[in-house]
Amino acid sequence: VQLVESGGGLVQPGGSLRLSCTASGFTFSSAALSWHRRAPGKAREFVASVRSTGGITNYADSVKGRFTISRDNAKNTVFLQMNNLKPEDTAVYYCWANVGVAYWGQGTQVTVPS
Repeated sequence: VQLVESGGGLVQPGGSLRLSCTASGFTFSSAALSWHRRAPGKAREFVASVRSTGGITNYADSVKGRFTISRDNAKNTVFLQMNNLKPEDTAVYYCWANVGVAYWGQGTQVTVPS
């Protein structure tokens, strides 16, 4: 099983980034998927999720209206579109997949300078 994130980087406040997480080794379409992040000196926190059926999404209050999670089952990929980025969004972002067993990616760094 592999979850590989990409798309992180350095972006100015107000800018946008699109994170991708490509999976292999399990039935992607059956997986509940989510993004989490860990800011420096803080615990890992939930960012957004998308269910395996119905495309139902859920967001942390801190990112509602700015971030959008989506999935492409044909490409085994989950995305996180991040708009209007703020310095407090600086963190390592991780994707997570659950098909009865949970898997984590290795993370991708997002930096928004103040």
